[in-house]
Amino acid sequence: MKKQFILGALSAAAATGLAAAEDIVKVFVLAGQSNMEGKATNELMEHQATDDKTKKLFAHLRKDGKWIERDDVSIKYLNRHGALTIGYGSPKRTGVELEFGNTLGNHYKEPVLLIKAAWGGHSLVKLFRSPSAGLPAEEKLQADLKKAQEQTRKKNEKNGTNDPLPTMDDIRKPYGSSYRNMLAEVKETFDNYETLFPQLKGKKLEIAGFVWFQGWNDMYGGAELEYASNMKHFIKDVRKDLKAPKMPFVIGVMGQNQSEPATGAMLAVQEAQLSMEKVPEFKGNVRAVRTDVLVDKAAEAIYPKWRDNFEEWKLTGSDFGYHYMGSAIWFNRMGKAFGAAMEEMLAK
Repeated sequence: MKKQFILGALSAAAATGLAAAEDIVKVFVLAGQSNMEGKATNELMEHQATDDKTKKLFAHLRKDGKWIERDDVSIKYLNRHGALTIGYGSPKRTGVELEFGNTLGNHYKEPVLLIKAAWGGHSLVKLFRSPSAGLPAEEKLQADLKKAQEQTRKKNEKNGTNDPLPTMDDIRKPYGSSYRNMLAEVKETFDNYETLFPQLKGKKLEIAGFVWFQGWNDMYGGAELEYASNMKHFIKDVRKDLKAPKMPFVIGVMGQNQSEPATGAMLAVQEAQLSMEKVPEFKGNVRAVRTDVLVDKAAEAIYPKWRDNFEEWKLTGSDFGYHYMGSAIWFNRMGKAFGAAMEEMLAK
């Protein structure tokens, strides 16, 4: 069977001969850096799902004392794939995909497939930089080349080695590499979905939406000043490359400031992300969802002195502040909010 991207109801009908709804699979791409990977430990999820103080928040995700594995929502995250349940974040962790997939699974009669492409520490200014953004100015590239060559010289002198000096091609090559890898993940899934997910055999995949959750690595070196421009290029390019010109696009706005107002570079990135809703061509099809307002205040209260109260802390959080404290409650709230924003756009 030829695998292809199918765009919207009219394109799907043309490609499948008025295919019935049950023959379509709604595909959502989830991309970004470490927080899109997901940082709430499964151990914390298990505890809070059974603790009397918090179990109501997780009840809809469990049945008969176990985590539900949805047979109508599938997920592929790099080398892992299967029915949606906990554990599709970083190793032994869970992220926003759980509640997002649960929300969209409830929304559709058709099966849903999530494709995650996320790598920790990857910036929009460089690794996720999309084609139409182009390369940085030649002056910037030359400065980077000079710095890289100097580092190699010092390393050679220290270690008595003779490694070749970096070239301009070496400097240019990383730009956009994660963007290309993200598209490769989508293509690989489309090419092999019938093998990866036998229950979807014979069905057609249709790109339905995109979620972007990233920002931390663009707070440095002035990258925050061009975030809005790079984000605009990214949205346009990903829609072009996925052949989905009006694809609903959700941006998870940086929220590591927690209950305090953001300042400096973090505020600049937040404002850039929020500004995408005001771009005329994105009106109604791009939503920026604040995540700071969803903070887990129990984890926030303990976090400043978590090392002194570790036994209490490990029942509430599981990571550092830049990873939303590894709060299962916070990650689930964000996933649900991303799903709700996507639903609103799909309804239009």
